[in-house]
Amino acid sequence: MADGGSLEIVEMDLFDAASVNAAIAGCTDLIHTAAAVRISAKDPQRQIVDPSVIGTQNVVAAIDAAGTVERFVHTSSTAAIRPMSWRDGETLTTETWADDATLDGNPYGLAKVEGERVVRNWHAASDPQTRPRMVTIHPSVVFGPPMSKIHLRGSLAFVMALVRREFPVVLPMQVNIVDVRDVAEAHVRALTQGEDAGRYLTVSGDMQFKDISLALRKAHPELKTPTFTLPYPAALVVSIFHKRLSLAWARQHLRRRLYWDATPAERDLGMTWRTPQEALLDSMPVILENDWV
Repeated sequence: MADGGSLEIVEMDLFDAASVNAAIAGCTDLIHTAAAVRISAKDPQRQIVDPSVIGTQNVVAAIDAAGTVERFVHTSSTAAIRPMSWRDGETLTTETWADDATLDGNPYGLAKVEGERVVRNWHAASDPQTRPRMVTIHPSVVFGPPMSKIHLRGSLAFVMALVRREFPVVLPMQVNIVDVRDVAEAHVRALTQGEDAGRYLTVSGDMQFKDISLALRKAHPELKTPTFTLPYPAALVVSIFHKRLSLAWARQHLRRRLYWDATPAERDLGMTWRTPQEALLDSMPVILENDWV
């Protein structure tokens, strides 16, 4: 926080339009990051899709009601871009949409697509002379220092699965990574930089899951993270029974590589990226200091 600045925390329920209106009233700059970050659930519509779609509908309605918002940044995801069918080794850009996402096969992708469509349809239908400037930011898996234990349930669940040895082995999987501090900076920069209605990927690179585990073990030998990579057929079986995974997700991601073109964020937002390994290792001090393992 800048010297002389202040912070006011206001409680808001995205499903309660009145509380959303009250929180946004009088705002000039709005960054909307709230969503349910999970790839599977017993009731994916209610637990994954609705928070993104209904919550976003209430946010844009509150912007209209406030009449004061000048700059609006919406957090989308690479999941809103990545279709269920893609070529191994492909590089995706923001020209692509995950329009084939389904409630059964890719509920998180469906949530992010539909949430972003709400924003873009609303923005396109608004008066160009009075509507806020709008940008969407699309992070990949987000590592870096967590601010709360609840953050371990999101992208850092990949790390915690290794640290807590939820598997005694490693899945044959690539992970596209960005540091949370870079994601935050991209959001702030996007308030005033980049194209109006632009889509910006924030991805710094990738690591194999085994390399993530080896880097953790080297930095923190006491954690004894696993190093043996599970063969692909066995990994598919494990995905069926793991609470955070699904067979559809495993078939789409395991043993395959996908890349992202984040150069527009570098060009238009002036972004530079911390390395994936730096983001990974900087996640650990807060976790260990607070005994969240």
